[in-house]
Parts: sequence; C-alpha cells; structure tokens
Amino acid sequence: MKKILVANRGEIALRLMKTIQKMGIKTVAIFSTADRNAPHVKFADEAVCVGEAPSNESYLKGDKIIEVAKDLGVDGIHPGYGFLSENANFAENVEKNGITWIGPGSKAIKIMGSKLAAKDAVKAYDIPMVPGIDKAITNVDKAKEIARKIGFPILIKASAGGGGKGMRIVEEEKDLEDQMKRAISEAESAFGDGAVFIEKYVSSPRHIEIQVLADSHGNYFHLFERECSIQRRHQKVVEEAPSVVLDYKLRKQMGKAAVKVAKACDYVGAGTVEFLFDEHKNFYFLEMNTRLQVEHPVTEYITGIDLVEQQVKIARGEKLNLLQEDLKIRGHAVELRVYAEDPMDNFMPSVGKLKKYTIPKGVNIRVDNGFEEGMEVPIYYDPMLSKLITYGKTREEAIQLMLKAIHEYEVEGLMTTLPFGKFVFEHEAFRSGNFDTHFVKKYYSAEKLEDEIQEEAKLAALVALKKYLEDKQQLRIPQN
Repeated sequence: MKKILVANRGEIALRLMKTIQKMGIKTVAIFSTADRNAPHVKFADEAVCVGEAPSNESYLKGDKIIEVAKDLGVDGIHPGYGFLSENANFAENVEKNGITWIGPGSKAIKIMGSKLAAKDAVKAYDIPMVPGIDKAITNVDKAKEIARKIGFPILIKASAGGGGKGMRIVEEEKDLEDQMKRAISEAESAFGDGAVFIEKYVSSPRHIEIQVLADSHGNYFHLFERECSIQRRHQKVVEEAPSVVLDYKLRKQMGKAAVKVAKACDYVGAGTVEFLFDEHKNFYFLEMNTRLQVEHPVTEYITGIDLVEQQVKIARGEKLNLLQEDLKIRGHAVELRVYAEDPMDNFMPSVGKLKKYTIPKGVNIRVDNGFEEGMEVPIYYDPMLSKLITYGKTREEAIQLMLKAIHEYEVEGLMTTLPFGKFVFEHEAFRSGNFDTHFVKKYYSAEKLEDEIQEEAKLAALVALKKYLEDKQQLRIPQN
C-alpha cells in the first residue's frame, strides 16, 4: 500500500494519519466545508472537499468518497470509527472498486451490527449471555410473559441500536407496554429498524471490553481488557486498562470468550468484544464493535502495540508476528474523553470559538487531538475535542498524572468535560475501584461540581493572599 484515504475527521483522522505516514505510506484527507482548516486537513499529503457541513452531505457520502479514492489512485481506505466505519455496504463497495478496506469483512460487520444476529452467531460457542429472548418482539403480551419468566427489572433494547438509543429499563410490569412503544419508536427513528428484544437487567454492572486482533491466516489474539464503566447517557467518558476487578483467571476466561466471538463471524482485523460484568463476577456477552474503538490508546500504552499499524498490516495480508503467551500487561493507562459539553448543564453540547486552547505535554501524557486555538467547534458532528490519556507504572501514578494533565489543559470560549474528569479521578469510589456504570447517577451532580469549583477558588484566593502578605513583609523597609 502506497496511499491510504482516511474517511473521517477530527482527532481520529489525525491519529490514523500519524501512524500511516510513519509506515511510509502517503495519506489523503477528506473534509467538509466546515472542516476546511482543520488540523487533519493540513497534516495529510493530499486533501479533498467532499461536500457541505452536514455529515449526510459529506462524511457519509460513500460513493463520493470512493470516487475521490479512485481519482487519486488510493490503495486503501481506513474508516476510523463513527460515520461509515460499520457500514457493511460501504465496505463491500470499497472492495468491489479494487480498493483495500482496512477493517473486517462485510459479513462480520453485518452479523455483529445486529445485536440479535450477533447473539445467534455466538450461540454455538458457549459464550455466557444475559438471560432473555434472542429474537425481535413487538407483541406486548408475549413481552410480559417473557419478562415474568426472567424477572423484573428487564431491559428493552433495539437490535440495531447503540449509544443508549432504543433502550429502556422497566422496573415493573405496569410500565412495560408504554416503555416498549417508546423503545420501538426511538429505534425506528434512530436506525430505521424498530426491532427490539428483551433481556434481564443487570442492576450493578461494570462495562468491560476485550481488544482482539485477527489476521487472514487464521491467527486470533486478545490484547486484554479495558474498563469503560464511567458513562453518561450510556456513552463512555472515562476508560482505563487494565480493570481493577479482573484477576488472572477471569482475564484469561474473558480473553478466550472474546476470541471465540471473533471466530464466530470469521473476523479479520482489530475489533472489540464488549461484556457486562456483575457484582458476582459473572460476565455476559453484550456486543462486538467491528472497528477501532475510541479508547484504543489505553490498550496501546499497556501492550506497546500500535493497533492502527496492525490494522494496516492485516489489510495488506501480512501474518501477525505475535504469540498470545508473549503478550503482557505493563503498567496502567487511563483516558478521559474531552467533549465540548457543559457538565453543569446535563452535558449539553457547547459550541463556539476556542479563544484559548493549550494541551498538556510531558512524558506519559498523550493527547489525540483534532482542534487548534482559534477554531470554531461546529454543531454538525460529535462534540469530542480530544482524548487525554496518561500512563503510569501503577494505577495511582496514572491517575495522578491525569489530574496534573487536566490542570494544564486550558480551554476558553466553551465548556468541556475537563472539570467532570477531575471530579471522577478525585472521587473515592473511582480511586478505590468500587464503582459501576451508575457512577454518574450515584455520585455526580452539577451542584457537587459547582461546590468543588467554588471550594478550589477559595483555596486559590487564600494561597494568593498568603503569598501577597509574605511578599509585603519581605519588601517592608526596616525601621531604625
């Protein structure tokens, strides 16, 4: 491969290009009119505008992207995550046009893109699954019958869903009909598919996922786990590797289960198998993400493996030069997704101009960033500005470095999740490892964050006053 088109924008486009260029391969960026001056556009060897700001007029225009790739003699297309990364038809069209798709085959994307099809595919592999029904359901009476069998609370989930859309927790039977209608309506609106299914609601779950790699020569590996339990609105905000709740035995069991899931759909490339983990240390298959994950840097830190480099090598047909027994966890890494959102206002998007934007630097501090000072943050796309990742020999060291990095990260002109990140990393529940996916619901509120900010402001004022008085004392002219 001599030239790769990155079919994405922002921090992930830039992150991909850095590795691709390091491998001696030229890069092509695509951009919308809103991203004309974005860092990923400036960084690429070539860049082409593919349309107007709305994503359905630019980054989601698969035919246009393929046309650009052919015109520029591109050998491969890397989709990153989001946009067209899990679009089986796009992957198929890329291959049909003689361009290498840097990702799994369309068969795997199709199977794992449907939660019901995924459950069906892994049935024969003895993978633990949450009790429930593995087929789409619309009949309320049937749903009530199933719910009574598995016991309340239950979870209604959209088969084609993600990001919490088409998902409803039902505590009592009387609420089931209304919540089911809402879930079906939301699923139809968000995914064009109203299929929903029912499973037992795990009340205090942790969200643990396993990174897998597979080549076209039949080799499968797992690169250990990531803990992604700190979430808001079912969206991850803080991730870490490894998880504090897994011991050697559990890690091995979950790793083997993840590899089985990958084999169930003849997976090739980098993928992530997600599990729910309950308070009794049982784990259940949730879904597989057939792409690179946002949180992949924490895995790269603890394994020393560049996942994007591996993706490109696999796409070129190379055999993975790895042995499962040689893979080891070294140290600990934590990640904060820095969103342009207001944690004081229910994490509502915060758009505007970055009047000041200074990112932290230093040993074991990594910022996968997509913005520069003076840029406007557009309303058209996901509000993530960057990912802030820190690494340490121990979890405590990684957390302390994260707090230092958050302090040095300066943003003016809009609100970000940096104060929320500080709240999490300082909180006793997180530091002790005694938390689950309900962390935000249990411990966080805008009022608590406001109190914390005010307390820090008072302390800063007292320190400044003390310093002023000391300086004044030193400057006073002695009396004879």
